[in-house]
Parts: sequence; structure tokens; C-alpha cells
Amino acid sequence: MESSEEDDDFPSIESITPQSKVDSLYQSHTEKGIRKLCCELLDLKDAVENLCGNMRSKYLAFLRISEEAVEMEHELVELRKHISAQGILVQDLMTGVCHQLEEWNQSTTEVQPDPEIGELQDPLPIETDDHKIVLEKIDVLLAEHKVEEALEALDSEERNSPELKSSGDTSSTEGSSYRSAFLKRKAVLEGQLVEVTGQPFVSFPELKKALSGLIKIGKGPLAHQLLLKFYGSRLEKSIEALSPSCSVCPKTYPATLSKLVFSAISLATMKSGSIFGDNPVYTNRVVQWAEWEIEYFVRLVKENAPSSGTVSALRAASVCVQASLNYSLMLERQGLKLSKLILVLLWPFIEEVLELNFRRARKLVLDLVEADECMSFSPRFAAPLSAFTISSDRMLADSGIRFMCIVEDILEQLTPLTILHFGGNILSRISQLFDKYMDALIKALPGPSDDDNLTELKEFVSFRAETDSEQLAILGVAFTILEELLPNAVMNLWKQQSESGEPKSGSAENVTPIPSTSTELKDWRRHLQHSFDKLRDHFCRQYVLSFIYSREGKTRLDAQIYLNGDGDDLYGGSTPLPSLPFQALFAKLQQLAIVAGDVLLGKDKIQKILLARLTETVVMWLSDEQEFWGVFEDDTGPLQPLGLQQLILDMHFTVEIARFAGYPSRHVHQIASAIIARAIRAFSARGIEVQSALPEDEWFVETAKSAINKLLLGTEGSEVSEIDEDNIIPHDHIVLDSDDSVSSLSSVESTDSFASASMGELDSPRHFDDSEG
Repeated sequence: MESSEEDDDFPSIESITPQSKVDSLYQSHTEKGIRKLCCELLDLKDAVENLCGNMRSKYLAFLRISEEAVEMEHELVELRKHISAQGILVQDLMTGVCHQLEEWNQSTTEVQPDPEIGELQDPLPIETDDHKIVLEKIDVLLAEHKVEEALEALDSEERNSPELKSSGDTSSTEGSSYRSAFLKRKAVLEGQLVEVTGQPFVSFPELKKALSGLIKIGKGPLAHQLLLKFYGSRLEKSIEALSPSCSVCPKTYPATLSKLVFSAISLATMKSGSIFGDNPVYTNRVVQWAEWEIEYFVRLVKENAPSSGTVSALRAASVCVQASLNYSLMLERQGLKLSKLILVLLWPFIEEVLELNFRRARKLVLDLVEADECMSFSPRFAAPLSAFTISSDRMLADSGIRFMCIVEDILEQLTPLTILHFGGNILSRISQLFDKYMDALIKALPGPSDDDNLTELKEFVSFRAETDSEQLAILGVAFTILEELLPNAVMNLWKQQSESGEPKSGSAENVTPIPSTSTELKDWRRHLQHSFDKLRDHFCRQYVLSFIYSREGKTRLDAQIYLNGDGDDLYGGSTPLPSLPFQALFAKLQQLAIVAGDVLLGKDKIQKILLARLTETVVMWLSDEQEFWGVFEDDTGPLQPLGLQQLILDMHFTVEIARFAGYPSRHVHQIASAIIARAIRAFSARGIEVQSALPEDEWFVETAKSAINKLLLGTEGSEVSEIDEDNIIPHDHIVLDSDDSVSSLSSVESTDSFASASMGELDSPRHFDDSEG
């Protein structure tokens, strides 16, 4: 029992846990990692040692191979010497044999030959022996590749041998066989010369010697073909070496490529002239070869150009035009006129690049795609356009800045010769881009536009101009781009092109006639103005319609005011006044002039144009409104002379508004005169004695001027407010300042508007002129 208890307290040694198991159970992860790292380091050390051993063994092998190469070179030199010595021995042997044959021939001539033996044995003639000696000498020279000596031997023999000079059949069989053997040697020499020109690293002096040899043996066309092939192969190798850089430097690749191509053409032309002279046959072949190379050049430019819709492609295309036309001008001094061909070949490529770039620009302008991160927005455009920012909304100003930056980004890629030959195309595309931008701004104005079918513009309009300030800001941004930013950007670039002194790419007969740059720019400005006029007219039309028609859709300029009037407007006070709608028009235009003075600060021209156009739009609407004239021309409605007098006064009042505010328009005067004439005819047709019922014309002019003064002084404010209080400025806010000139419609102070005109100016009528002209 005691022993069993001891066994329980002290277990046997067989149950002790091995150390390996303890290590696996209790070893920390850190220790495992350290051991693993040590093993990896040992493996790395072994690998490094193996690598060093391999490098050492390879280096020793390289040294051994180098020594063997040097020994092999010495052996080749010795072998060449041995071959030369053997050649000398063979030549001496042949000379000795020939000498012995001559001696034998001389000895046989001294002995009388046996007739029977003579029939069986025919000794070689001396002439045949000479031919064999010449041919064998030529064979030795050809075998030793002594091309120049072989060429001299052939040339000398051809000059001195009568058999070789004869062009027809020879009289003897020996002469014919000799001629055939000579021509074979000549063909062998030709092959050796051709082989020299085909060597991959042949120098030009060696090439020139080979070509001269071919010319001497009558192979001039072949020599010229090999010359062009030589420069073609050199060009091909240069292009292959340049090809990897096309993806690294896509913008400069066309310039470098054009330098290689046109340099090869220039060298080939120059060397052809020095070797072959001015032979027109060879000159035409050079021109034909140059045209092939240029076609290949244009194909390479297209294949390796960036995507056509990127700015990089436009820059690459412009650089290509600039470089190729400059180099072609240099070639013209050598008699090669290739400018026209270059333009013909590049034209479709440039057209495609311009089309896709402006298509991308149109999407950027309309905000259909995000601008590239690399596109930098110039601060030069931010300052003038940020002035039209309304409150905290910068969307309008940002759209103008974006438009100008996109155009500038395109213009910066152009080179002088690209502008010279493609300037009209570029201006046309800029005009189309400006048209799209104007259409987008029209969408931001209230009211329907004429281009509702343009779906791409619907996505652009992310803001609406509801207030007068916002609408005027749109016009201000468009006008600033039209008058300042866009013309300056284009004119500066065109001016640099004209001042650069770039020649017109050669003589006039070689280049397609280019239209006058000034004419293109004038037409371009005229197109921009027409596009802006669409935006301006849309604003004026909607603004006038919002004045004429009330919120309920009723018209304020109703002909009934001229039928049912009792003369209150004319004689209700001390000074006759125009009808209440035209008083309200005066107040609304003055209110707009005050707002324009704040929003369009410093833009006096657009302020005058806008207010003149608004006045013109009112009389145009009145002239074309058939419902208005139907009341007068209908026999049922009663007509009174006072109604006609009131209508004529309203027209004079409208003309005086334009004249008084400093934006007179001949068109306003013409339309107002036409309205008065039509009204007089309508009243006369109804039996009204017009001449006796109406006062003199001077009365209407003076009355209209007095009415303006009276409205400015605020004596009849209550009458104006009866029409539309929302559109009338309280007269106690209108201050007359006689020190300001009539040319200023508005200024920083909100109190300046129509009242800024001098009172004295009312007594000195201006000549009407067309402010748009």
C-alpha cells in the first residue's frame, strides 16, 4: 500500500513530457519569428555568396573570351597576309606561264609547220592570248575585291579593244566569246559595287565611290536608285530609334520626326545633285521619292498621335504643321516644292483634331463633362467676370471663366503657321462654341427660347436668373466675353502670328490662296455680335412682355385707353402727360437703369444698347400687335381726336425717353413715325379731321420733354402708381443732377439714372442714330 502511494506522488520517468513538446506548447510567437528570420537570413547569405561566385566566374569567362577574340583578330590578320602572298605567287606564276607561252609561240613561228600536223593542231592566236591575260587579270582583281583597280582595268580594256567597242555582232567566234566573258566580269563587278552600297555601316565616301563606279560601267539609274535606298534605309533606322519616345513625348514627336524626314530628303537631294548633276530624270525621281517619304511621315504622325480629342493631339498637330512647313520652305531653295502636298495630306488630320477638340470643349462649356485636372483657370479672366457675381452664387461667373479658359487652352496649342493656314476654320469653330454658350445663357433667362429642341442645353441650366440683377449679370458676363476677353485672346495670338514674320510657306503658285486675315476677323466679330444679339433680344423681349402683360395675362397697352379716354392725361394737370402705361414704362426703364448701373458698372455701352433695345422692342410690339390696331380699324368703336393726340404724344414721349437717356436709336424713331402715320390713316378713315384736331409737331416734342421733367421732379407720382405700383419708382427717390452729362446712364449711386441728363439737353435735340450700327 505504501509503495502504491509513492507511485502516485512520484510518477514514473516514462510519463515525463519531452522538451520538444514543451517548446512547441510554450514557445512564444516572437521566438518563432526570430528563428524563422534567422533561417531566412542564412538562406539569403548563401544566395549572395552564390551570386558573387557566379559573377566572378562570369567575369573570368568574359576576360577569357576577350583574350580569345584578340588572338582571333591576330590570326585573321596573318591569314589575310597569307592570302595576299598566295595571290602574289599565283600572279607571278601566271605571268611566268604567259611568258613561256609567248616564247613557245615565237619558236613555233620560226619552224615550218607540217601541213598534216597543222590540220590537227591550231596554235592559239596572239590576240586570244592577250584577251585571256586581260580576263585573268580582271578575275584576280575581282577575287581580291580590288574594285577600283578592276574598274580601271575594265574601263581601259573597253576603250582599247575594238571587239568591245562594236555594238553589233562580231565577225569572229573568238570576239563574240570574249565580249560575253568581258560582260560577265562587268556584271560581277556590278554585283560587288551593289554589295558595297548595301553594307549596313557603309560610309558616304565609300558609297560615293561605289555609285561612281556604277555610273562608269553605265549603270546610272541603278546607282541613283541605290542612293535613294541608302537614305531611305538610314531614315528608317532613325525613325525606329525614335519610336519609343512617341509615347513619352507625344507633343514633340512630330517635330523630331519631321526633322529626320526632311533632313533625309534634303541630303538626298543635295547628294543627288553633286553626283548625278541636274539631270531632270534623276531630279524627278528625287521628287517622287520625297513625296513617298512625306506620305509615310504623315501616316506615322497619325498613327502615333495622342487621342484626337485631347489637347495634346492638337498641340502635336500644330507642331507638325509648323515644323513640316518650315522645313519644306528650306527644301524650296533646293528646288523641291512640297508645301502644297504637305497641306493636302495634313488637312484631314488637322480637321479631325480640331473637330474633336471643339466637341470636347463644347461639352466642357455646357458642363456635361468634368474639366481635366491639368486645365488651369487663368486669374486674368476671374477679375473681370467675378464683378458680375450676385450674392454668394458664383455659378454664372464660373461658367464664363470656364468658357474663356477652355478657349485659351485651345489657342495656346496653336502655332503661327497653323493659324495662317487654318485660322479661318479655327475662328469658325470658336464662333460655334460661343453660339452654344449664348444658347445656354438664354436658357437661364425667364421665358421660352427659340431653341427648346436642344436637349444638351437642358442639362446645362443649373441656375435660373429670376431677378433683374441676375438677368443683367448674365448679359454683363456675355458682353464682357464678347467685347474684351475673347477678342483680346484671339487678337493677341493673331498679332503674334503676323509679327512673327513667318513666310507664306513659299511661292504663291505652290500654296493654296489664303483669305485675308483681317476679313476673317471682321466676319468672326460680326458673327459673335449676332450671337450676342440673340441673347440681348431674348432678354428685351421677355422683359417688355412682362411689362405689357399683367400677371393675369391682360395687356396694359390696350387700345381702349385711346377710345374711352376723357383727356385726363392730356389736360388733367398743368402739363399734359403721356398715358399711364407709358409713364409706367418710363419708371420701369429708370428702375432698370439704376440696377444696371450697379450690376454693369463701367459698361456704359451695354447699358445704352440694352435700354435702347428695350424701348425699340416696345414700339415694335405695338407696331405688330394686330389686336391693338384692330380696335382702330373696326368701324364699331367710337374714335375721338383726343385719343389720336394721346397716342401721338405717347410715341413722341417714347422717342424722347431714348434721346434723353443718351441711347437714341434711329430705328425707334422710324417705328414711332410709322405708328403715328398708321394711326392718322385709321382715324382719317373714320371721318376724323386730323389736320384741324392735332396741334403742331413742335407741341408734341416740347410736351414730351416737359413730361419727362415733370415725372423726374415727382409732381405726378400718384398718377403713375395707378398703373402698376410694382414697376414704378417713387418720385421722392428721383433726384435731378444737372451736372451730369447725358452720356452717362448710371453710376455707382443708385439715384442716378435718366435724371443724370442735363435739363438743358432737352432743348437741344440729337440726331437719331442706330446704336447697334
